[in-house]
Amino acid sequence: MGAMMSVLLVLALAAPAAYPLVRRVSRNGFFALSGVLALAFVALLVLAQPVFGGAVLTESLPWVPQLSLTLTFRLDVLSALFALLVTGAGSLVLLYCARYFDEGEAGLPRFAAVFMGFAMSMLGLVLADDVFLLFVFWEGTTIFSFLLIGHVTRLRTSNAAALQALIVTTLGGLAMLVGFVILAHAAGSSLLSDIVAAAPTGPAAVTAVFLVLAGALSKSAIFPFHFWLPGAMAAPTPVSAYLHAAAMVKAGVYMIARLNPGFSEVVGYREALVILGAITMLNGGIRALKQYDIKLIVAHGTVSQLGLLIMVFGVGDPRASFAGLALLFAHALAKAPLFLAVGAIDHAAGTRDLRKLSGLGRQLPALAVITIIAAASMAGVPPFIGFVAKEAAFTELLDLAQDEPLAGLAFGVAVLGSILTVAYMARFLWGAFARKPGVADCGLAHRPEIVSLSVPAVFAALTVLGGLLAPAVDSVLQRTVTGGATPEHLALWHGFTPALGASAAVLVLGGLLGVLLSRPGLRMPALPDRFSASHAYWLVTHRVDSIAVRVTSLTQRGSLPFYLAVILIVLVLTLGGAILTTAEWPEEVTLVTSPVQVPIALIMIVAALFSLRARTRFQSVVLVGITGYGMAAIFAMHGAPDLALTQALVETVTLIAFVLVIRRLPQRIGSPPSKRVRWGRALIGISVGLVIGAFAVIALGSRIAEPISLQLPEMAYAGGHGANTVNVMLVDIRGWDTMGELSVILAAATGVASLVFLNTRADLRPKLRRRDARSQAQAHLLHVADPNHPASRVSWLLAGRQLNPARRSIILEVVVRLIFHALIILSIYLLLTGHNTPGGGFAGGLVAGLALVARYLAGGRHELGATVPLDAGRILGVGLALAVSMAILPMFFGQSALASAWIDVDLGPFGTLPLVTSTLFDIGVYLVVFGLILDVLRSLGAEIDEHEEAEANSFVDEEVNR
Repeated sequence: MGAMMSVLLVLALAAPAAYPLVRRVSRNGFFALSGVLALAFVALLVLAQPVFGGAVLTESLPWVPQLSLTLTFRLDVLSALFALLVTGAGSLVLLYCARYFDEGEAGLPRFAAVFMGFAMSMLGLVLADDVFLLFVFWEGTTIFSFLLIGHVTRLRTSNAAALQALIVTTLGGLAMLVGFVILAHAAGSSLLSDIVAAAPTGPAAVTAVFLVLAGALSKSAIFPFHFWLPGAMAAPTPVSAYLHAAAMVKAGVYMIARLNPGFSEVVGYREALVILGAITMLNGGIRALKQYDIKLIVAHGTVSQLGLLIMVFGVGDPRASFAGLALLFAHALAKAPLFLAVGAIDHAAGTRDLRKLSGLGRQLPALAVITIIAAASMAGVPPFIGFVAKEAAFTELLDLAQDEPLAGLAFGVAVLGSILTVAYMARFLWGAFARKPGVADCGLAHRPEIVSLSVPAVFAALTVLGGLLAPAVDSVLQRTVTGGATPEHLALWHGFTPALGASAAVLVLGGLLGVLLSRPGLRMPALPDRFSASHAYWLVTHRVDSIAVRVTSLTQRGSLPFYLAVILIVLVLTLGGAILTTAEWPEEVTLVTSPVQVPIALIMIVAALFSLRARTRFQSVVLVGITGYGMAAIFAMHGAPDLALTQALVETVTLIAFVLVIRRLPQRIGSPPSKRVRWGRALIGISVGLVIGAFAVIALGSRIAEPISLQLPEMAYAGGHGANTVNVMLVDIRGWDTMGELSVILAAATGVASLVFLNTRADLRPKLRRRDARSQAQAHLLHVADPNHPASRVSWLLAGRQLNPARRSIILEVVVRLIFHALIILSIYLLLTGHNTPGGGFAGGLVAGLALVARYLAGGRHELGATVPLDAGRILGVGLALAVSMAILPMFFGQSALASAWIDVDLGPFGTLPLVTSTLFDIGVYLVVFGLILDVLRSLGAEIDEHEEAEANSFVDEEVNR
């Protein structure tokens, strides 16, 4: 594993470790997490030294060889700069978190784990070269940002903002994925570097490029997707400082910087970026001037600056991209401390409303100085890095404007937008720190701690150093330029140039506008919301909700017959239509292959017909069950003992589950439907029967080649070392399907439990201790002959004494006592021998579950709890974890997932004992099935029993009170 992969692996491991760490030591755990990102920063800085010298580092690990997919990471100057930004800024923000949050604040461990997960995803995004791996990290940042924005779950605004960001960025990401698929196919490679180098052309490639741009623009909050970022300011301040200033919103800019060398000449590419960027910059700047919440001023300012970045990169020239990179890092270094300063002000004064803030400049001079430096860099005041970067952008755009009108448009909008930037930064400083006539000085709830000041101070210091050491920054950024003319070098002073004149005009006009808009008592005109993108988003989502409600009211009527009718009618129309139009009927049909089939079929048919005439629910369940047992008999006759055994066991368990449910329903089936409804149901039933029967006849008669199933026994023994083909297929050949089915079983168990249990699915009832159970059994054996001895009343079961005497059956208790252990031994036998003989984990788990059913039916809910004192959810979890572990373990030995290994142990005269690793997978299946039945018994059985007892006791109490 290479160095880049190692850094990512460390961060991936740090994410889950962050939860117990912060849970144990509270907010001080952020110091350790900050250290982890700091170490990653140092490691990447060391790793990037040859990169800054012109080298390109790549690391690759096979991912899906069959699809030529690899985990490929690439470190060049561009990705190295972004990687250092992600880790460095992340380390400082985590340090700030150590004193931003209160001690023991709710959800803090989750926040820490999610933050580390986001940092890992963002780092993977900028390092990944395979576009599909990049997409995985891209969507990872989307999910983690959703969780970070919605950190304060009790606030409706946080949840709404998080959902809005998730929907917008996810839709953009899906569009990007489609574009990646098309480009990878056109270029013949899924590596982004290869795609950009090949630069596929044609209508499909052009469409793909714009799909990728849609994802990039939505991620960077560019018009018309800009509205989600200001709403995301409901997140804690550290989230805003990291995600929305230094990390996530820069991902879209990073993607455009990657695409520019290969696709900037695509028709409409540059025009779309420049125009959308220009709209975003001006709209964000104007809206920033109209805010009273100082955090929203910074937020809308971020949107404006992102528009500037997209516009500059959108020009498509390497010189403009060079200036765009300088602007990007200058923006990150200045905007992050502004957000952090807002957090400190909010904590200190208890408000972010500039109409209520007054006198903070004198009360918090250190914070004021730090914020002024950051704001000055944002406004482009020398000698900060913001001035150097803006000078570079103005210079390159002016030079390009001589031959490219699009660059001239970008320059004009950049100047106008920069005037707005100076104005809203001046208004921000005035609103945050100035003394305002008629407004009392703010009282400080508490002063910022040293950490809360030192972190933004580091960012502010970097803005100063970036400006003073501009040539050093230039030497690094110049290496990102590929092709074209060499851009102007970064420097604080280039002499008296048109760009300097533009910068001076921006500062003067912006300062005057800021002073004008900062007058006391000035009421800013509000923009009508109905023309905003956020209002359009609300209209769309509201319309979708309305349509969903209408569709739901039409289809979800709460009527099971209606649902079944719709499903079956669709089946008849689709499958029946296909049969009538395309089917080829076999020349001859063999109706019966064995005389025994006839009586079995007749019994099934008679049971099905009588189930239609049944008047009680119990009769219907039993009659339907007969058809299932008939299928088991047919399976057994046709040489499928595994299917027959499983069918019989499943039918038995299903029958029991139905009985447990219908006991809470009226005994008799409701009033018969009308004649019209009966005829409709009959028509649907006959149609389904005819269609399925025809489909079966056509399918059985359409085989013209030798079936592959004839080779399965040999493949099962050669690949899985098992003579039972069915079991080897379940745990080896198609083990992935089995894992999916286990997940479905877990979901089903959880669903059933959630419908019954009110608070927790765990069995919290008092358990009968094993020592007490043994003493009861011994007393019973010693004194059962004496009917007058009290011990003779002891049950054959563990919790028999808890039973109501009126409901006891001594015969049933004795039978269950005798067969229970035999059933458990049989289940283990089926489990361990299933690899070579009929059985397996599924059948064994069903038999063990039936043993539990017998204990429950004989002894009730107390007996069930005494028999298995373990929680059903944990048994299910252990089973799935064991199955997943056995799937992953072979990969550590260079094998494919779920690959089997075995060893034959010679037992001398007792023969040979084969030990196969897939048996461990089968044990996981056994535990999952066993846990499912236990969960069903506790939910549909024990819990309902308790409810019935509570209702009966309540009724008795009411009668007594009367």
